[in-house]
Amino acid sequence: MEGKHSRWSSQPRPCDLLRKIREFTRAIVEDLSNGRSPEILIDRFRNYCTKPDSNCYCSSDLPILKETLTLRRESHLRRLDVLLRVLVIVQQLLQENRHGSKRDIYYMHPSVFSDQSIVDRAINDICILMQCSRHNLNVVSVGKGLVMGWLRFSEAGNMFDCINRPNTAFPVPIHVEEVKDIVSVVKYILVVEKESVFQRLANDQFCNTNHCIVITVFGLLVDTLHLPTYCLVDCDPYGFDILSTYRFGSMQMAYDAKFLRVPEILWLGGFLLDSEKYQLPQQCLLPLTAQDKRKTEAMLRRCYLQREVPEWRLELQLMLERGVKFELEALSVHELNFLSAVYIPSKIQGGVYI
Repeated sequence: MEGKHSRWSSQPRPCDLLRKIREFTRAIVEDLSNGRSPEILIDRFRNYCTKPDSNCYCSSDLPILKETLTLRRESHLRRLDVLLRVLVIVQQLLQENRHGSKRDIYYMHPSVFSDQSIVDRAINDICILMQCSRHNLNVVSVGKGLVMGWLRFSEAGNMFDCINRPNTAFPVPIHVEEVKDIVSVVKYILVVEKESVFQRLANDQFCNTNHCIVITVFGLLVDTLHLPTYCLVDCDPYGFDILSTYRFGSMQMAYDAKFLRVPEILWLGGFLLDSEKYQLPQQCLLPLTAQDKRKTEAMLRRCYLQREVPEWRLELQLMLERGVKFELEALSVHELNFLSAVYIPSKIQGGVYI
């Protein structure tokens, strides 16, 4: 049995996935009935490495190796047990046309799963085996995300009219396959890392003034509208990691990186030198912790930074050298609306982004 996660031309239907699940489980039962130990082959992907050389193919979207799960190895028994339990839950969701979060799945067998990461790994394995994305399994992430601005769309027959209330937060659609009739009259999309920044912009009527869309997670809306997309994150290693995930995808879901990343996304801020340009007091700069430094050093070794966005790498290197970071909220030291009235507009109009 082999999971290749090939690049399909159309989204798989629930009936196709249910058929694949039946075939997969039937093959396991047949092997066991005939006295054979089942072998499950799963392609493995990566979207970056930390030792790039002339043989680095991390950006090719091709598998780098195959992992074989077998009942003959004790360490694999538990993984197969978890995988099959999660597969049964997925099958039920598809049969009943319901959706469940990753957290819902964890709490269905908490004593067996023991940790959320165990469930996440099983879901990723199932996606590769079934050649689909997570949302095709009717499995959604825990957080929904928020969106506001000059946008209208429908989801599962419900109309979301943000245009009439451009500074009101609406939930980002999670049933991606049911989103239709997307209409927008905007200049750009702004993706923000934190809900607190989103609420600051909403309170300042940012979308009224700037005719844009503000969103806390990227996804279908970004992919569909094909507009200039800027990303605003804290000037710290964790903000940079989120930014990198938006552009290059995550290692955990590298098998689906082609559909989850936004290569055109532009980094609007915060940059470390913004603290000087916008005259942040020294008290607003926080020292990098030992954990911050380890994370930054690890990110600096990612092959895609040097290969595709060397300017990003220089910014990260500067943060490490100076040993400080700051939150976007620190800009409120000037005025409460400084972020929306001065910082963002001046950067976009002046082309101060990378």
